[in-house]
Amino acid sequence: LTDSSWPPLLLVYWPVFDLTSFRYEPVKSLCPSCQMVEVYSVTVDCTVASRFARTVVTSKALNKANASQEIFFEVELPKTAFISNFSMKIDGRVYVGEVKEKGKAKREYEKAVSTGQTAGLVKASGRKMEKFSISVNIAANSTVAFVLTYEELLQRKMGQYEILTRVTPKQPVQEFQIVADIYEAQGLAFVEASATFLTNELLPLVKKTAHISFSPTLEQQKKCPGCEGTLIDGDFIIKYDVKRGESLGEVQIVNGYFVHFFAPPHLPRVPKNVVFVIDRSGSMSGIKMQQTREALQAILKDLHEEDHFALVVFDTDISEWRKSLTKATKENILQATDYVKKIKDRGSTALNGALLRAVNMLKEERKEGKLPQRSADMIITLTDGMPNHGESNIMKIQKNVQSAIGGNMSLFCLGFGNDVDYSFLDVMSRQNKGLARRIFLGSDAALQLQGFYDEVSSPLLLDVDLRYPENAVDLLTKNQYSQLFNGSEIVVSGQLTDNDPENFLVEVLAKGVRTGQKTRISLYDLINTLVLSKTVLSKNCSLTVTLKHAIKFEVIKHSKVWKRHHDHQEYLGFYTLDSHHLSAAVHGLLGQFYHGIEFEVTEPLPKPEAIMYVKGQMLNVTRHWQKDFSHQLTDGKIIPCWFVINSGRGLIDGEPADYIVSGLFDAGS
Repeated sequence: LTDSSWPPLLLVYWPVFDLTSFRYEPVKSLCPSCQMVEVYSVTVDCTVASRFARTVVTSKALNKANASQEIFFEVELPKTAFISNFSMKIDGRVYVGEVKEKGKAKREYEKAVSTGQTAGLVKASGRKMEKFSISVNIAANSTVAFVLTYEELLQRKMGQYEILTRVTPKQPVQEFQIVADIYEAQGLAFVEASATFLTNELLPLVKKTAHISFSPTLEQQKKCPGCEGTLIDGDFIIKYDVKRGESLGEVQIVNGYFVHFFAPPHLPRVPKNVVFVIDRSGSMSGIKMQQTREALQAILKDLHEEDHFALVVFDTDISEWRKSLTKATKENILQATDYVKKIKDRGSTALNGALLRAVNMLKEERKEGKLPQRSADMIITLTDGMPNHGESNIMKIQKNVQSAIGGNMSLFCLGFGNDVDYSFLDVMSRQNKGLARRIFLGSDAALQLQGFYDEVSSPLLLDVDLRYPENAVDLLTKNQYSQLFNGSEIVVSGQLTDNDPENFLVEVLAKGVRTGQKTRISLYDLINTLVLSKTVLSKNCSLTVTLKHAIKFEVIKHSKVWKRHHDHQEYLGFYTLDSHHLSAAVHGLLGQFYHGIEFEVTEPLPKPEAIMYVKGQMLNVTRHWQKDFSHQLTDGKIIPCWFVINSGRGLIDGEPADYIVSGLFDAGS
């Protein structure tokens, strides 16, 4: 957006939803009318497949008042997530929203509101979250269901993936449920679930496996028997990691595209040479300076003995603890800690000069051969304001720093508080193989500083280059990284030229203990491919899985409204093409019928019910029409079918329960 004062937002609006059909009188006071709105259902359904999370938040409310009123819907979602769908169901009628990109959101939002349309937007909310909010006018004694879907590629930090769900229902809810299903082909190394609001009574309700559920009753949600309000108010957090073998990662191939997850285990640390550049200007006075000193003391204690470090502090003047980098021995760390305890705030902010001083220190040490040849050079700077002494033009500072570094070291910037120009620090970090992080004001600021350092304190590989055969790959995401840190993961995706994974060779070149490795990474089994398809299939789209260049399986995502339930249900249809290539030994719920069976149906007309003789059994069957998508993927071809009641008993081999497993990766006995 050109207007930096406008918060980032994402628009969802309904071009055909005209509110003039309702009495649109916005509620001026939330009470007592707010008490006439009953939220009777809140469900959160999260599915994770191959690190990709898809979360569906559904909230249902009833306007118990005798007049129409405005009902509000708010959801907080992670800043790294994106909204893929939003819909409302009002008195049986479904309105599907149109999601707009952030760049167009402000103009479209103002236009929608001015013409009386319903519109929602997303804007920043706290440290990790963004808030989606919308309101709609609902007639008396009417119901509304809000359904929001957002998706997120989970990032591995500190050896784990995190799924953060914020729930604030404001009141006990008749139906409250959080469900998460995690599918990872490599298997789960561990899974944990916790919440900021869990009490000793609620803790046993959390079921923690690859299927995680939390569904307290109405009474269990209350703060105490007969009390108003609810205990459910805060963050529900799931953490997990996958099992990792001694290879160069995991490659999954779906529909001509591949994704490569690279996080090899058991790599030794690469020594690091780090210069801490600390702002001690007057704006750092008080609690900020105190928290900075506390964090620095803890960080110094975490340095490894093979590391080298230096301290540069700046205000109007720039000074160093020592003129050169020092090995992180116990004695040196103790002396540096004493120095940190005496840092006092004063003066202005000479950021440009301080950063150039740090760069020169590392350059001189390298030139004189005082640092290990295979080690990581990095600068970590902390500042809370704009540079206002010496060079103060941020564009010139970025240019000066980038020119001085010359791609030979990494710069990490920490912006403390609300007065710092975070975008300036972010750009400067990215220009120099690093990243920036905002440190929020609060009692935990010291922990935030330590947490960031922990993420980058243990480099495992430097100058990582993941290479793929040029004749096998058409499109490729970023595949060169300056470093791989312990507990993190590199993800590369691309498009295959001929959708042939047979000779897919991955070559990884990097600086570290083990360098220049080459390995062939074969495609995981078919089940893994189908699970990944769940994250990429959309309505009316299909996925083709081919085995041995002969047998094809079509997987199609369907959406249907079932008569008895009146709700949209999504399911996957599996269609086998060229089944004659399969051997007679093929079995399974579908496979047992690939080579045909003998059957006879008596008295098929005029009634839809009939008797089927098959496998020595006499079965009651019913005639219906069903769509066959095996040849017409978009619309399907309507064909007559016989439906066997009682879950197919007598038609299928064994019992229906024989074909049910607890998870997609369970092969059974």
